[in-house]
Amino acid sequence: MTRFRLGQYFRDNATWLSAGVLLTFMSSFGQTFFISIFSGEIRSTFGLSHGAWGGLYSLGTTISAVVMIWAGGLTDIFRVRVLGPAVLAGLALAALAMATNAWLVLLPVVVFVLRLFGQGMSTHLALVAMARWFTATRGKALAIASVGFSVGEALLPVTFVAAMAFLDWRWLWVIAACITLLGIPALLRLLRQERTPQSLSSEYSATGMEGRHWTRKEAIFHPLFWFMAPALLGPSAFITAFFFHQVHLAGSKGWQHIELVALFPIFTSVSMLSMFAAGWALDKWGTAKIMPFYQLPMAVGFGIVGLTSSIGGATLALMFLALTVGANSTLPSAFWAEFYGTRHIGAIKAMATAVMVLGSAIGPGLTGVMIDLGVPLDIQFLWIGGFFVLVCVLARIGIARAVQTL
Repeated sequence: MTRFRLGQYFRDNATWLSAGVLLTFMSSFGQTFFISIFSGEIRSTFGLSHGAWGGLYSLGTTISAVVMIWAGGLTDIFRVRVLGPAVLAGLALAALAMATNAWLVLLPVVVFVLRLFGQGMSTHLALVAMARWFTATRGKALAIASVGFSVGEALLPVTFVAAMAFLDWRWLWVIAACITLLGIPALLRLLRQERTPQSLSSEYSATGMEGRHWTRKEAIFHPLFWFMAPALLGPSAFITAFFFHQVHLAGSKGWQHIELVALFPIFTSVSMLSMFAAGWALDKWGTAKIMPFYQLPMAVGFGIVGLTSSIGGATLALMFLALTVGANSTLPSAFWAEFYGTRHIGAIKAMATAVMVLGSAIGPGLTGVMIDLGVPLDIQFLWIGGFFVLVCVLARIGIARAVQTL
């Protein structure tokens, strides 16, 4: 494709791209940015401190990360039109469980199911499908599919926070379940004909390093995976922590919660621009030249939010954070396909997703415990900024060695 015509591309691939957008949007109900808007109500209902709620959340998320190692591999076996409805049904049941659960002991179980079907499988299924269905335009497909994340981030927090003034928080989870259920017939309609039948997947597959397809076991024992592991874990851990503690952060800075939430559409807009820019860049240059640097804006963003006390400063910080978050929606999925091939991409990315989900478990728990120990978020965010500089150094070392075998 020498001359890329965006309009024609949309028309030719609308159904499959729309399926990706639908799945990423529905993942919102299991994402931290959505669950965390109910943090105050959940802590009040169950009598939990910041550290205790963060610990329970981390427990449920960690178990979901372990299960993802197995569940994510199902994308190499079942087609999206079969697996997708089951994932959305599980997510809807999880939302209903959050609405009806009255027992503290079951709270981590509810979190586990929300995280597994939401952040885990809905996201994984959408991005694996894009990486497998598209080769020459993989970056653009991943960027378009990731629009669902951005729409969810922009609309759902503001809408549901405003709705809490009129409805009990548990009823809002019932509404979330109903929306998710409506996604099942929509997905089935979009995928009446799936782009690449499983029986033909080898015909469309692309090789990775050394001109071959790597299995998950081979990928895990390759040094590149572990050089990249902090880059997988970091954004998930600390963006999750940022959103998870948004109520506490606003209070500690002297802001109204709605003032902070009102900035999320700006975050989303910048994230979307970054997504498409990263998609275009990786189709042009590949992931090897971009991956070592794309997390530097996150280091700057956490530094700013740690130092600022104004809403204007928070706006600037969120814009820097969004630059990395947007690129992170497209680059890692393309990276695994480029370096390890596509034949076993579901199993390999399942392991990568498990690391990402584990990060989202570590972030809220670690920062919550630190808050309880008296370490303010401002200081924690400065440390986190330094961590992301180290992440970029490790990624550069690992990729510099591996790129010679492509």
